[in-house]
Amino acid sequence: MHSTPRLVIAAPHSGSGKSTIASGLMAALAQTHQVQGFKVGPDYIDPGYHTLAAGRIARNLDAWMTSRAEVLRIFARAAQNADIAIIEGVMGLYDGVDARSEAGSTAEIAQLLDAPVVLVIDVGKMARSAGAMALGYSMFDPRVRLAGVICNNVASANHARSATAGIESVGLPVLGCMPRTPALKTPERHLGLYTAVERMEAAATFVRSAAELVQQHVDLDRLWAIARNASALVIPEEPVYKAPPHRVRIAVARDAAFCFYYEDNFDQLRAAGAELIFFSPLHDATLPEGVHGLYLGGGYPELYAAQLAANHNMMRSLRSAIDAGLPTYAECGGLMTLTESITDLEGGTHPMLGVAPGRAVMVGRLTLGYREVTAVRDSLLLEAGESVRGHEFHYSDWVGRPDNLPAAYAIRPRNAEATRLDGLVQGHVLASYVHLHFGAMPKMAQRFVQVCAGYAAQAPLH
Repeated sequence: MHSTPRLVIAAPHSGSGKSTIASGLMAALAQTHQVQGFKVGPDYIDPGYHTLAAGRIARNLDAWMTSRAEVLRIFARAAQNADIAIIEGVMGLYDGVDARSEAGSTAEIAQLLDAPVVLVIDVGKMARSAGAMALGYSMFDPRVRLAGVICNNVASANHARSATAGIESVGLPVLGCMPRTPALKTPERHLGLYTAVERMEAAATFVRSAAELVQQHVDLDRLWAIARNASALVIPEEPVYKAPPHRVRIAVARDAAFCFYYEDNFDQLRAAGAELIFFSPLHDATLPEGVHGLYLGGGYPELYAAQLAANHNMMRSLRSAIDAGLPTYAECGGLMTLTESITDLEGGTHPMLGVAPGRAVMVGRLTLGYREVTAVRDSLLLEAGESVRGHEFHYSDWVGRPDNLPAAYAIRPRNAEATRLDGLVQGHVLASYVHLHFGAMPKMAQRFVQVCAGYAAQAPLH
């Protein structure tokens, strides 16, 4: 059984201020307690702020990409020894994969974790109407326990009293009124907010300011009482992994250019028997020695393409190791780095590794959404015919990809678009725009580690 007190911070829609309030709440509570942060859905940026705010690595909870049992396991693993868990929602409370169900939504996670929900309402252009909104959200699905409201973007004390009266008239408590604070906003760019890693000093200031506002304007004692009202959870057993026959060390690219990873992917690889060696393609001279696998994750390589290209020793080291058969998994930004070049937002073209023929070119449209992928052929992660769920999120296209290049996946989008081929399987290289959560199919991590173990047996000095 698992009984960590917990809260879901949700909102009627994106832009209501839930990220600011969730991060501020985590930072405020972390001054005296152990706080574990979570983010609903396939988000890489908010967890960075949660990690900074709470001082513990934040995790993603996604009941569409992974099973409900895996969501429970992820929650229990991460929240172990925490005094409270704060779960930031995604989009609107009931928004998910489609409009016909709550699959992939914040509401689904709240129900699965039996977690009370605090709704952040931007009352900037309303007063009593906030009560109608809160009532609608509380009644839409009785299985979701809407426990209270935080008003955001409040203009004055009179405005706070009016909005509070409107909400409390329908029987819901108002737990705080956050004042309008235009300065407390994280700058955005083409893939969303700047990451905490890139703007560490500014991110720390943002989190600190958010915490101060939460402490001043939110009733933390009432929030604690609500969080403690969550019932104990029954957690499924963890899967059992077969240990690799040889010691396995996997190099993981991690810096400002490569920062989009699910922390649970690392946990899955470690559980499968791998030691992870983190390195920076931007700043290090060469790939770490003695590694048996390479993981190139997503991020912003287009913003750092010139710096990556200028790190000649690193690029040669990576290309040499991959050419020598080093098992390599690259997703999204990692795929872009494997191509011949990256054309950035200003039109500048920068040479990359040239492992994958064609170029990564920034375009003026976003490719975004959940994906169902089926392996076209055997690879580092999947056997031909196996299917798994993933997510795409990129503003670049792979231009000049040869038609005869062996694809990794057949992708079936959520809507009526035709199935298409994506990615590359070539030797021990697997590359694709699709981000995969290893929790969706834990055998993916074990398969990757076993392939690396085979490489270690043949070339232990690499």
